[in-house]
Amino acid sequence: MTEAILLVGGKGTRLRPLTVHTPKPMVRAAGVPFLTHQLARARAAGVEHIVLATSYLAEVFEPYFGDGSSLGLHIEYVTEEEPLGTGGAIRNVASRLHSGPDDPVLIFNGDILTGLDIDALVRTHETTGADVSLHLTKVTDPRAYGLVPTDDTGRVLAFLEKPQTPEEIVTDQINAGAYVFRRSVIDTIPVGRPVSVERETFPELLATGAHLQGMVDSTYWLDLGTPAAFVRGSADLVLGRAPSPAIPGRCGDRLVLPTARVAPDAKLSGGTVVGEGAFVAEGARVFGSTILPGAVIEPGAVITDSLIGNRARVGERSVLTGTVIGDGAVVGADNELRDGVRVWCDARIPAGSVRFSSDA
Repeated sequence: MTEAILLVGGKGTRLRPLTVHTPKPMVRAAGVPFLTHQLARARAAGVEHIVLATSYLAEVFEPYFGDGSSLGLHIEYVTEEEPLGTGGAIRNVASRLHSGPDDPVLIFNGDILTGLDIDALVRTHETTGADVSLHLTKVTDPRAYGLVPTDDTGRVLAFLEKPQTPEEIVTDQINAGAYVFRRSVIDTIPVGRPVSVERETFPELLATGAHLQGMVDSTYWLDLGTPAAFVRGSADLVLGRAPSPAIPGRCGDRLVLPTARVAPDAKLSGGTVVGEGAFVAEGARVFGSTILPGAVIEPGAVITDSLIGNRARVGERSVLTGTVIGDGAVVGADNELRDGVRVWCDARIPAGSVRFSSDA
């Protein structure tokens, strides 16, 4: 296997305001665009040619990655004029593939952080003679996911929508968002209209007797679709819990990028990242958070499990927990923001305006 398709066209609406100016795969995790980690892991597995299926803010990708040579890859870009869904996006880029009809093509979603053994998935595909092979993972609470039951040999039996009752939870295996397709199967996907592989392509293949193989790999897996998950994923990369050959530095309790400045008595821990040109002032404490390039954390601020956008500013003594501050926003001094708060890009919160506790 030397080819892959990477689906990076989503709008990332659940991640806003992080995705107002930046497509989701380009938001920085552990110091580099998240997409960099996926490309590096694909290259490490032997992939040489990758087609990026882009749509939202498509113009951002190519200026950053170019032809892919810096990563040892050949990258091509195909843009959807109208959103086509997962299946439609795969079909839309098929003309760029060079593989023969029976060759395997790796396909993966642009918002999944995983430790998947890609080589093992390809071997499973080849040894079982499958038409499509799917990475499956086990989750404690599968209600938010599509379930994929398999038989004793791993052959997929059905695709079940998100279960509504306990009786419908027949397995803890879910579709983890990475596949190997036989090249010829891609050509059977309808052209020029939205298609979902999960709701249309896979069920129709099963109905026609195609061989769909599941491989359970329960190493690290995280859907980065929400701000809290994205922050956790970045911290896990820095801490070494999630594998990536693209981390720009050593794994550890913190990652400070070149040109960032951190005061000697500031405390960074829990997988915190401080991006290029950012500044963390004296007495500030930052745990498990991402400080994007150019952001400023003023003296005495306390930031936990949060993401501070590009060129944003957090004022003196402000306390942020589980929050997202958009690009260019300013949180004045002595504010207190808690779980789930999202401050939009370029917004201004005056000093002492928001609190969850007494001003004493």
